[in-house]
Parts: sequence; structure tokens; C-alpha cells
Amino acid sequence: MEFDTDIIVVGGGLNGPVLALALSSAGLSVTVIDALPAPVRKKSGFDGRSYALALASARLMQGIGVWDTLDDKAQPILDIKVTDGRAGEGPSPFFMHFDHAEIEEGPMGYMVEDRHLRPALLKAMNAHKNITQISERRVTGQQTDPTGVRVTLDDGQTLRGRVLAGCDGRSSGTAKRAGIARTGWPYDQTALVCALEHALPHNGVAHQFFMPAGPLAILPLTGNRSSIVWSEKTDAAQRINEMPDSDYLDVLRPRFGSFLGEISLAGERFTYPLSLSLATELVADRTALVGDAAHGVHPIAGQGLNAGLRDIAALAEVLADASRRGEDIGARGTLERYQTWRRFDNATLALATDAFNRLFSNDNPLLRAARDIGMGLINKAPALRRGFIREAAGLTGDLPRLLRGRPL
Repeated sequence: MEFDTDIIVVGGGLNGPVLALALSSAGLSVTVIDALPAPVRKKSGFDGRSYALALASARLMQGIGVWDTLDDKAQPILDIKVTDGRAGEGPSPFFMHFDHAEIEEGPMGYMVEDRHLRPALLKAMNAHKNITQISERRVTGQQTDPTGVRVTLDDGQTLRGRVLAGCDGRSSGTAKRAGIARTGWPYDQTALVCALEHALPHNGVAHQFFMPAGPLAILPLTGNRSSIVWSEKTDAAQRINEMPDSDYLDVLRPRFGSFLGEISLAGERFTYPLSLSLATELVADRTALVGDAAHGVHPIAGQGLNAGLRDIAALAEVLADASRRGEDIGARGTLERYQTWRRFDNATLALATDAFNRLFSNDNPLLRAARDIGMGLINKAPALRRGFIREAAGLTGDLPRLLRGRPL
């Protein structure tokens, strides 16, 4: 049976290119299909979007050959401070402080701007002869048979491969066409996202400030800049987002505080609704889901992209090892190994972020007292602190080789 490619990847955002690079490094041929034009994906201007990459995720980027182009543009996350309180009143005296010096591996992670990460992935894909890119095309159909999968594009073109990988987000067409259902619920919260310039240095410290309406994450970027992910009730978020920049900042300042001096906006402002969305299965016949196509969680711990990169490292290892053994890489038994590996971890992350959001996004005095005491106790327990630090760095659990800094 003839195949156009070993793996067909639907979605060219971040997860799709990373998966393609991981698989191609193992000698597999990959075709990446994306609906956006290539020039849009290569856009290099700063628009405020940034990502928190755990230390293990940075190892994966090194393994697929892109970290060397990102290293000098990435901001190390050296400390994380977690506090609780109300806007304008300052944080509670109970807090958690996680210092990267408590582990031997290095920074807990890095902040990388979208304008650097996306072009680096595209440049790396262009350099791989095993990767074919198809832009400005949508998948309109997919059919599987005992030996492979065929996809149909909106221009009538068809492609045949051994495996179909859905990297096409929470509304994954790949999942729908494969008959995979989703479960989840909205949070009645919306994230307001922007970048700020500030007068004082952040010293590589990330802050998570829990307020009754939702958490505020202040994440360090290079220079005197920080990325903001600010969760509010949806109605309030809509009103805030409609404000001019000066009024927007006036609402933000009591929440942000004055510890970094005067602040101003840098780049564009964004919003996105917050919800929990889980695929009931990670695999179907000849099909595997990765990243948001498999699981969309609350950004409370900044682990959404990192969870997707764990999916990629696991799927790439399963497929690469199966190929080396001469197995059918698209057989249901092969893909089930990936599902078994990632299902529990993804479900645990979803439940943990959901529970944390429900625990902290309220003003119940009993819950507030309980969580403040809990944070204080954790902060005074070195073993617990190190456990949280290693979790934030992505160093816990059954890690695939790429996340351990080993070749695929």
C-alpha cells in the first residue's frame, strides 16, 4: 500500500510543528496541514502573547533543534510567589515562595514570546526534508481502513498516511470526524491577556495572585516587561476589555500593585473564555489527539502548553519505538500505548486546575482561611516546596525521553 506520508498532522499552531519536528528527527515523514497562510504564521512583531515553558519543555525544544535559537530570547523563571487577597488590599501574609535554587536542574522554566517561538518552529520545519507543509487548506473529511488513513482537503486534494494526529485545538475537527466526544464546563471567567512595561526589574520572579473573581498571573519577560493573564468574571471582563488603554490600566493597577513601579501597556490586548474541555478518548482508529484537541484546562497553573508538549513527547516516543521494531505505527494497540501513558496525567491536571480555581476564585471566609493556612504550611515544609518546584518544572512522573534531555 502506498502512502504520501507516515503521519498527517492537522494544525500548524505550536503543537503541530513541535510534533512534526520530533517525529521527523526519528526518520518518519510528516505532512502538516494548517488553515492559516504561511506569512501570517511567520509574523514576527511583538503582540504581547507569550508562553511559560517548563524546564522539561525547554529540554524538548533542545531535542528538536530549536532551543539554540530561543535561548538568548527566553526569560528564565527563577522564583514563583503565590499569594491570596483582594484588589487594592494587598496580599495575605500567608504565601508560598518557590525558589529554583532548591533544585539542582536550573530554572523552573522560561518565558518565551510568540514572536520568537513560532518563527523558530517554522524555520526548523523548513530545514527538514521529512516535513511537508500545506498552508491555507482545511481538512473536510477523513476515512480510516485497516492499513491507513486518508484525509480530504477543501481543494479536493487527498492525502494518505499511516497515522492522523489532531493538533487542531479545543474545537478539533479531527476529533469530531473520528467520533470522539468531549466533556467539560465553562467557568464564567474570561482571561484578559496583555504585556506590560514597568519601571523596576522583576528579577525573574513569577507571581500568582488569587482574587475572588479569579487569579492574576504576572510572568517575567526579558527586560522590564511582564506578561499578564488576568481572570475576571465574564461580564466584568467584557466591560474592562471595552475600555480605552488608560482606563484598562486604572482597573489593573489595584490588582497589580506598585512593587514593579509605574506600568504601561506593551503590545496588544487579548481575551479568551475559560473552560474545562476534555476529549473522552485520546485515540481512535489510526488517530491520536494532542494538546488542546485532547484537553483544555484553566490557565491557573500555566500548564496548558506544557501538557501538550508532554503529549507530543510521549506520542513521538511511542511511534518512533514502534517504527524501529517494525510494527504498524497506526495500529490501535500502538496508539493505545500513548493513551495509557497520557490519560491519567491529563485527567489529574484537569481535576487539579479545576479544584484550585474553585478553591481560590471565591470570597468565602472559611475557604479563604483554610487556603491561607495551607499555603503557609506548605511554605514552611522544604520537602513539599521542592515537590511543587519539581512539578512546576515538569520533572515529575513517567517522563518521555525528550523531556529528560535524551534523544528520541
